[in-house]
Amino acid sequence: MTSHSVQPEVETVPASTSPRQRWGHALLRQPTGIAALTYLVLLVLTGVFAPALTTTAPDAQDLTMVLTGPGAEHLLGADTLGRDVFTRLLFGIVPSLQNSAIAIAVFLAIGVPVGVVSGYLGGKVDQAVSRIIELVLAVPPIIFILVVLGVFSASPAAAMVSLGILAAPGLARVVRGATLLVREELYVTAAKVAGVQPLRIMATHILRPVLGPVLAQATVFAGISLTFQAALAFLGLLNSGEHPSWGGMIGEAAQVIAQDAWLLFPPGILLALTVLAFGLLGDAIRDLSSGEVAPGGRVRKRVRKSNPVIHDVGSETALLKVRGLEVSAVGKARDVVLVDDATFTVRPGETVAIVGESGCGKSMTALALLGLLPEGTSATGGSVVFDGKELLGDGPDPYRGIRGSGIAYIAQDALGSLDPTHTVGSHLAEVIQLHDRDSRSGRRERAAELLRQVEIRDVERVLRSYPHEISGGMAQRINIAIALAGRPRLIVADEPTTALDVTVQAEILRLLAELQNTTGMAVLLITHDWGVVADLADRAVVMYAGEVVEQGPSDRIFLSPTFPYTSALLSAEPSRAVEGSRLPTLPGRVPSPGTWPAGCRFSSRCAFVQDVCLVSSLSLSWDASGESATRCIRADELVPEGALVP
Repeated sequence: MTSHSVQPEVETVPASTSPRQRWGHALLRQPTGIAALTYLVLLVLTGVFAPALTTTAPDAQDLTMVLTGPGAEHLLGADTLGRDVFTRLLFGIVPSLQNSAIAIAVFLAIGVPVGVVSGYLGGKVDQAVSRIIELVLAVPPIIFILVVLGVFSASPAAAMVSLGILAAPGLARVVRGATLLVREELYVTAAKVAGVQPLRIMATHILRPVLGPVLAQATVFAGISLTFQAALAFLGLLNSGEHPSWGGMIGEAAQVIAQDAWLLFPPGILLALTVLAFGLLGDAIRDLSSGEVAPGGRVRKRVRKSNPVIHDVGSETALLKVRGLEVSAVGKARDVVLVDDATFTVRPGETVAIVGESGCGKSMTALALLGLLPEGTSATGGSVVFDGKELLGDGPDPYRGIRGSGIAYIAQDALGSLDPTHTVGSHLAEVIQLHDRDSRSGRRERAAELLRQVEIRDVERVLRSYPHEISGGMAQRINIAIALAGRPRLIVADEPTTALDVTVQAEILRLLAELQNTTGMAVLLITHDWGVVADLADRAVVMYAGEVVEQGPSDRIFLSPTFPYTSALLSAEPSRAVEGSRLPTLPGRVPSPGTWPAGCRFSSRCAFVQDVCLVSSLSLSWDASGESATRCIRADELVPEGALVP
């Protein structure tokens, strides 16, 4: 293998800005949101310091002032017992908001975790939760509330708890929808592969991005709960208790509305302004959070097919053995096979490259090995054995012990693999804590060590940085550092340099080669770039239309390919072209899953096709050494003639 002598990148980044600070700056550009928030803060402070703002007790009666209007002695008039309306309004702030807080707490405590768990886990859990939500929503709210108030003696707290329970399913649906989008993000996938437990992923990587919709719903619900209190009090269904509340004041005013309608105005106006403020704040939060979450489906139980018997050299000592892997997409009418009979091995310390055009099944194969297939797809056949342990067939359990420490993953979208709400140090500490159980200082020291291992300078600054403050090349170095945190024996790198410029690509390739030499880890590299194969790979596996068509040592494949598709790809490689000549092109395109021909899948594009190639599907044929295999039945005929040598 060759290596590049390129120095690590150096970049300048802006001062660190946390998501909280960015939200604060964005909120400053929302004047209505600022006005609503200011009003609510002042309202809370007024309620807390109400005893210091008035010398009159809220229950002090003066029967000589019954139902008097606003005046010097009573700023907003007096009620049916001669109590000061202004004082009671001030003292009613805390009980009113306190009752709303009870409803909001129940609303959030039920709706958020139920929605996150349902959306993240999917499958039967999601179906069960959805049915329960539908049952709760089918219960007539007024009947439920009346029963509760009858049992608990018209208690405001009981009414608010009931309201929170009845409203929580609506929030759960909103959170579930947001979670379905967030769980498809690459940084969630990266956390899974690093071995982070589902509960922690839900509590951090999932919950933070959905906080925007949650807060927007909570503020709107706060206004609803205040209105709900007032409605129940107006109907005389709530006890006012020892302390006044706005709803209680409205209820008392309703009893004497024919004598004096004024008493409705002070609590009514204050209630309307507060509900409006909550609504405006919710709109501001919604605008700030819109577009922050970004695609999911459904699962199907895996049905395993029998495994083929393959006798290739080195399979006994292989770290990873893939045999006849089949991946299918679940459809209503029928299942569509996406990957079929993928067979190869990865030995300890070696680099194996999977090569092919887009749509050949490379990434789907990699995701199947990691147990991270998208919703609606599943591994329906074959075998994946890592270090002697079968990974397919028993759900997620076999992967829990190997993700991060056994197999790690590097995605092609470097920045997309990092959670924008976490610093680099937080990303690393999360994985380090999982695998090393170090103290806080130990985790930070280990994180700095990993950054130095991937040749990042100014370690302390980078640890404090957020993903948006670093370049794509540095982000990929950080992803590699995260992958190394668990000291894995195999790294699956899915086109890790595709989104980077040429200079940075060379740096990342050199870094991977050096890390492999120093750590002894194996690498499974997904790529379409033969230059990367030449630089890094010991062996190459060529895929076409969902199946492996050729594999063997890289040197042998470059010198004498045994499958026409491999030869065509090599001929189109710019680095192998004669200067001034036109690059050859391969006519046609990769057939889509579900439209594969009965015989050789490359037959429609092959210059050497014969009738025998169209009859039936072909199996891999291994050479005498057991190192190379091809799916071309004419390989023995064409290679000696030099027809397939580009």
